Amino acid sequence: MELIMLKAKLHKAKVTHAVLNYEGSCAIGGDLLDMAGIREFEQIQIYNVTNGERFTTYAIRGEDDSGMISVNGAAAHKASVGDTVIICAYANFAEAELETFKPRMLYMNDDNTVSHTSNALPVQLA
Repeated sequence: MELIMLKAKLHKAKVTHAVLNYEGSCAIGGDLLDMAGIREFEQIQIYNVTNGERFTTYAIRGEDDSGMISVNGAAAHKASVGDTVIICAYANFAEAELETFKPRMLYMNDDNTVSHTSNALPVQLA
């Protein structure tokens, strides 16, 4: 059996650009893509914490060390500059792969630098 699991997450990134007249996608600073293990043209889910929108697009490489999170094309209607978003990538894994797999999670500062990283979440308490 294969399971769809969280592969990577950029938690609480800030949208730096919203470009309606662009081909589409979400440009993410190249260094952030590399740290998260997200490939260019990989499908991503974007969860807009500011307005509640959730949508699917694909990642493209933005300038390294730019902190860029540019929501482009039709998706620009779903996010504005300054919005806080969570960007997730998922992948299919065989159960045997899950014995050693850990997701890459980047926790972002307000300027889209990385505060810290993790590969586990704490148990949510009641």
